[in-house]
Amino acid sequence: MWMPLVWLVVIVALIPAALLLLRRSRVGGLLVRPAQGGGPRLVASLGLGPQQRVVTIEVGEGEARRCLVLGVTPHQITALHQWQPPEASVAEPPSGPVTGGGFALALNRFRRDLSGGSSGGDHGPR
Repeated sequence: MWMPLVWLVVIVALIPAALLLLRRSRVGGLLVRPAQGGGPRLVASLGLGPQQRVVTIEVGEGEARRCLVLGVTPHQITALHQWQPPEASVAEPPSGPVTGGGFALALNRFRRDLSGGSSGGDHGPR
C-alpha cells in the first residue's frame, strides 16, 4: 500500500539531485549555448584552485568590443586586465569545452611581462 508512495517520493527527490549533478559536470557546460548579439562570451577559463578561476570574456560589439580578464572567487569578481581586441582577432566560439592550454601560456607570458621580463618571477602551474 505504501510502496507506490515511497517510490514517488524517491523519484521526485532524484530529479533535483540529477539536475544538480548535470549542472556541475562537464556535460552540463556543453548544453549552455553561447550568448548571441553582444552578450558576454567566454573566451577561456583557467582553474587556479578549488574555487578560484581566471576567465577571459569578450563583451560588446564593433567599436565597443572589449576583452576582460577576470579573477573569479565565490565571494567576488575582480577585473585584472582589459583591452580592445583588433578586428582580425574575431574568432568563432569554440565548438568543444574550453581548455586552459593556450590561455595558461598567454597568462604566464602576461605575468612575465608585468614583472619586467625576468624569468625568476614567473611561476608556472603547480
